[in-house]
Amino acid sequence: MKIKEEQEIDNYQYERALRNEKITLIAGVDEVGRGPLIGPVVTACVILPEKFNLPGLTDSKKLSIKKREMLYDLIKEQALGIGIGMCSAKEIDQFNIYEATKIAMKRAILACPIKPEHILIDAMPLDLSIPTTSIIKGDLKSITISAASVIAKVTRDRMLDELDLMYPMYDFKHNKGYPTKKHLAALQQYGVLKEHRRSYQPVIDALNTKGEFV
Repeated sequence: MKIKEEQEIDNYQYERALRNEKITLIAGVDEVGRGPLIGPVVTACVILPEKFNLPGLTDSKKLSIKKREMLYDLIKEQALGIGIGMCSAKEIDQFNIYEATKIAMKRAILACPIKPEHILIDAMPLDLSIPTTSIIKGDLKSITISAASVIAKVTRDRMLDELDLMYPMYDFKHNKGYPTKKHLAALQQYGVLKEHRRSYQPVIDALNTKGEFV
């Protein structure tokens, strides 16, 4: 399915084109957490009804924490179906982050209680029996992918907030596992946690210099 690019983003364009073809169960799929040094990559599959009210919904990275949390609740209330998929740090180390992301996306689709008729995916191509459209910057261009990005982002952030309570010295509450200066310093001072991704270079470096967290 080809869509003409417009100067001003119309983030309903893909959904509208599919509905014009009498396709109603449209899923959006997105991921969060490819860059962090710790924890799983988290994906979400969201099917929205034809009429919904989600003002201000866009790419989760462009939203404040307060706005994301509000939209998360609204999406949960209004969505026809939501599926969450994950790949653990160990699986990321085993398969690499690109392949792990695809696995997590397929898990999210399988976890969705309603089978979609068409799936809109942010950038990532997936080999599925269901028709798909892979959209570069899809979390900006598709309202359904935006909804998936919010669900995935809030889900993963809450996991890192819980990890922060256990290991506050790594500052996961604020860095969400990304390689910030404070996170990298903590790796060198305290060592590598079992949740860290051991195939990522800063973690490899910390294992070589400090070792495991004791």
